[in-house]
Amino acid sequence: MGTGNYSDEFKRDAVQQITVRGYPVREVSRRPGVSSHSLYK
Repeated sequence: MGTGNYSDEFKRDAVQQITVRGYPVREVSRRPGVSSHSLYK
């Protein structure tokens, strides 16, 4: 994952996929190669 510098758009989209669309965190994190721990942060 590296530096952890993600655009606000990326962050909003990831949160929306989890909270609005109901996708599991593990699935959302797997697509762009982000750890699920990072998404929880």
